[in-house]
Amino acid sequence: MATQKELEADVRSIKERNTRVEADKAWETSWFRKGILTVATYVTVVVFLVLINAPNPWLNAAVPAGAFALSTLTLPPLKEWWIRNAYKRKG
Repeated sequence: MATQKELEADVRSIKERNTRVEADKAWETSWFRKGILTVATYVTVVVFLVLINAPNPWLNAAVPAGAFALSTLTLPPLKEWWIRNAYKRKG
């Protein structure tokens, strides 16, 4: 049987883990992260298009960056639908 000190340590460990998980979730869903990834996608594609001498690299790089940004807007509702409809059927 666990002692009170062991139980308190377990509870503290669980609370610390929950704090880390909540912070990770907040980061994953933050607009800041989405914005950084969108800008990084745009810059990366611009560099690639410039290196291969593609026409209009500044404009053409907006397509994949915009697609990424759009996917961050559409996926959360689809995830919620999937959890309600497909995932719960398994359980």
